[in-house]
Amino acid sequence: MAVDAAHLSDIESQGFTIVPDVVSSDAVDRLNHALLSAMDLAETPRGSNVFLGTESRRLFNLLSHGSPFDEVPLIDPLYAAAETALGPDFLLSSLTGFVTYPGQSPQPIHADDAGIPLPRPHRPLAILGILALTDFTKENGGTRVVPGSHAFDRRPTSDDDTDTITVEMSAGSILVYNGSIWHGGSANTSDSIRMGIICNFCAGWIRQEENLMFGLDRRTVATFDPRLRKLVGYNTYKGLRGHVAGVNPITWFDDCDDPGMVWDRIK
Repeated sequence: MAVDAAHLSDIESQGFTIVPDVVSSDAVDRLNHALLSAMDLAETPRGSNVFLGTESRRLFNLLSHGSPFDEVPLIDPLYAAAETALGPDFLLSSLTGFVTYPGQSPQPIHADDAGIPLPRPHRPLAILGILALTDFTKENGGTRVVPGSHAFDRRPTSDDDTDTITVEMSAGSILVYNGSIWHGGSANTSDSIRMGIICNFCAGWIRQEENLMFGLDRRTVATFDPRLRKLVGYNTYKGLRGHVAGVNPITWFDDCDDPGMVWDRIK
């Protein structure tokens, strides 16, 4: 399923869109089981502050925990939206799984690209997707967003009291949004958990949130789809940024062609 023009238009105008049923119920079940198992194996604790969630668990660097997490960054509508907004050679900035338990308080409103020191508004620098592994509802903590806030001329602050809408979507759907949009998790006032995976893409010239080239064993990366290898950092931006001693690191894998360096194109 590719992203359509209406969804791209929503991201541009409102800062977000919801694409329903991007993965099958079987895939949702596999991801749910894998995420809970990986968290238990890693003994992932609940968060230590209001942002991470004292009644939530987050597992970072999901790609290091094996299949089926490597399928998520390549979900067609999300990948296509990121490529459209960020241009070629974009990168995977982070991949994080989360479980929010009953009793979780609201997360502070924030923007995911708030740490980038550029005047606002600016061109898209990050595109994110939140894949719902359970239904997202108002009661179980569905994400709150401020429509159009990606066009604001400042970042949100802790003093902001801004009207939000709550994203409600079924398991297997995905919320795709501009990293500048103001958003945050709601309170989980239900008696059920909320689960999802946050996939964060950034422009190819920006430093990733997670240092994936250090965080992933190269033998693991060798098993990835070639597109995913580039996304984690084994590539260059426009044939220059990210090279290793004049070589594009994607060529370290036998099944990848050498795209050449920028100076190879100079006549």
